[in-house]
Amino acid sequence: MKHIEFSDVKITGGHWRTRQAINRDVTVGAIYEKFKDTRFNALKCEWKEGDPNFPHIFWDSDVAKWMEGASYILTSSENNEILQIIEQTMKTIMEHSDENGYFNSHFNVKYQNERFWHRCEHELYCAGHLIEAAVAYYNLTGKTEFLNAMCKYADYIEKCFKKEKWPHFTTPGHPEIELALMRLYKATGVKRYADLAKHFIDEHGMQHPNDSFLYSWATNLYNQDDVPVRERNTADGHCVRALYLLCGMADVALEYNDNELKEACKRCFDNIVSKRMYITGGLGSTNLGEAFTIDYDLPNRTAYAETCAAIALAFFSNRMLSLEADAKYADAVERTMYNGIMSGISLDGKAFFYENPLEVDPDFNDRNPATTNKDHYPLTQRLELFGCSCCPPNVMRFVASIGGYIYGYDEDTVFVNQYIESEFDVNGTKIKQITKYPENGKVHISCLSDKKYIAVRIPFWCENFKINHSYTTKNGYAIIELGGNTEIDLDFDMPVRLMCANRRVHSDAGRVAVMRGPVVYCAEGVDNGKDISSVAIDINSKFEISDSEFLLPVLKTAGYRPPESESLYSDASDNYEKIPLTLIPFYAFANRGATEMTVWLLRK
Repeated sequence: MKHIEFSDVKITGGHWRTRQAINRDVTVGAIYEKFKDTRFNALKCEWKEGDPNFPHIFWDSDVAKWMEGASYILTSSENNEILQIIEQTMKTIMEHSDENGYFNSHFNVKYQNERFWHRCEHELYCAGHLIEAAVAYYNLTGKTEFLNAMCKYADYIEKCFKKEKWPHFTTPGHPEIELALMRLYKATGVKRYADLAKHFIDEHGMQHPNDSFLYSWATNLYNQDDVPVRERNTADGHCVRALYLLCGMADVALEYNDNELKEACKRCFDNIVSKRMYITGGLGSTNLGEAFTIDYDLPNRTAYAETCAAIALAFFSNRMLSLEADAKYADAVERTMYNGIMSGISLDGKAFFYENPLEVDPDFNDRNPATTNKDHYPLTQRLELFGCSCCPPNVMRFVASIGGYIYGYDEDTVFVNQYIESEFDVNGTKIKQITKYPENGKVHISCLSDKKYIAVRIPFWCENFKINHSYTTKNGYAIIELGGNTEIDLDFDMPVRLMCANRRVHSDAGRVAVMRGPVVYCAEGVDNGKDISSVAIDINSKFEISDSEFLLPVLKTAGYRPPESESLYSDASDNYEKIPLTLIPFYAFANRGATEMTVWLLRK
């Protein structure tokens, strides 16, 4: 399936219109204010020994993602101040690029003789994000100066890595350039850029001696270097690196009709969603290497679940829809976008989480006062800036481009992949979608198209639904024949469901998670008191659904807490205290101060 571009889709109401308004009015400016004295200033390449704020190896990528996200925002709104910042930033980058088009603030100011020496110092990663920013600005304005500058940079990368092969490594330490080159190819029509992306994909994992050096603490799994990509069966190592690599693999598989590459992507996707993904769509079981570990290892308190990894899963899943029209990929997008991604930003749009654990207890985060070296636990409150701030601009660009995840089409079918109030009119197809989803499961779709069919996704969480047309089902979609202007009413039954994990997920043994529609819920101490990990819930509980300050409803029911005791140990009994239990959307946790939180409640 081909996707309808976000720039052709207008978000007209509901949950995501609110999110996009916060993104436009607050987030883009808040991130810039935190970046301008460090990351943006570094682009001037004026740093000298003794100065503060030495340009970090990944600062250029932070700016590039901001530029890309800001360009997306300006697709549907005007803001001359933001536009001027983008254009001044591009001018600064071009002024400090060398005669080959190379730009990297870190290497420009201190390590000019070590360009392309250090595989894991993010040169090609930063270059990829600059390319994506250039494509985004070109698509916004039609202006080509910065795009041409990035083409020159890409030509230099091609010369160095593919033609002359002199750099001290063969493939990027942090994949990103591959998917960026595919976007550059789509923007320019220059096939050499797609061929260069394919070159990096083909060479990855081929045991090149100059790719063997990583970090002293890492194995070759960390960078997915253990096998050639077409032999890959599992998602391993650093989560974002793995998912960006898979994005590039999917793009190349589609462009070159590479079935081996496609099958490797499918195997890795299935491994992720069936054995290595949190119920929130979060990825990464440990802070050590920000990595996948082994199947079913999904601890809650020490979950890394990096915001960028959830975003990368959405990127990859959406690309998989291009390879294969199967609703399971759109289901993965939906799971991440309502849970593991949006938990990464505060409700006011100003602060961010890098990690998104499924259990928090501030009292135990410093559990060893006798040592200065501490166990790692995720933060209990979002921050406005991190030393490594890849996640804030990543959330910004994702929210701004959410329209690109909603619709797709092939030769005879138009697809509705996500239920978001929106409309578009492109290439003979006009759709208008009216819905409050996921507040409830009612969706109205008007479709006028020269296609034969419309395929509407049956969400992964839905067991009962109604459609006011006859339909057939295929790969998780209800297929409806079109005729003239077709009015479709969908009603997805959206009860509260209690979910259990596979018994191999030992961290969740005897516990249940609460979902309503695609939204995962959690309990916080601010509502429910201390020791919420000891609270049980009856699997036959009745729930009250109430409006809330969190954009989506809260759930209220009864919980059961063991009695307080002065004894460390006592006889087991069925003597539980019945208490009111309030559950809020997982993405909204930690917006009311540091407090306990858990997704998985004891099962009574």
